[in-house]
Amino acid sequence: MQKRLLLGHPQLAITIGRLCQQLIENHQNFENTVLLGLQPRGIFLAERIKEKLLELTNSNIQLGYLDATFYRDDFRRRDNPVRANETKIDFLVENKKVVLIDDVFFTGRTVRAALDAMHAFGRPSKVELLVLVKRKYSSHLPIFPDYVGKQVNTIESQRVLVEWKHQKGVEEDNVWLINK
Repeated sequence: MQKRLLLGHPQLAITIGRLCQQLIENHQNFENTVLLGLQPRGIFLAERIKEKLLELTNSNIQLGYLDATFYRDDFRRRDNPVRANETKIDFLVENKKVVLIDDVFFTGRTVRAALDAMHAFGRPSKVELLVLVKRKYSSHLPIFPDYVGKQVNTIESQRVLVEWKHQKGVEEDNVWLINK
């Protein structure tokens, strides 16, 4: 297994800051905007985004966690059963602007499933997608992120791994490209 660093500290912190500035340009005070981190790994980026937005705007920003496991089109096609994660949304998204947040955009299937799952909490007025890393040439659906931290040329056998320093055994935030 070969690893190549795509984003490390401080580049990752700068990228998150840039994504937050773009969100502020489009949503100003976040009065009618909510953030939804996609389970399992998008919630860590969503928490970082919210933390940085609070620092920059001092606005009250609503953040929820959305699990789309049972809405995936490949849910019943897997050999091993998938464990669902917690959906934690204590607000309605009805007529709100929703920013879906995930760490890595690969095929678009997770986002499609998340759009279906989100409708249990209301019908938003607008939905945007923010991703830390977009893998080029891998999309299976016509879904494209509105906010992208970094685009990466990858092949199917490669994997993008996002590590956060609060995880066990990780000293710094890093994004790796892994060749299997």
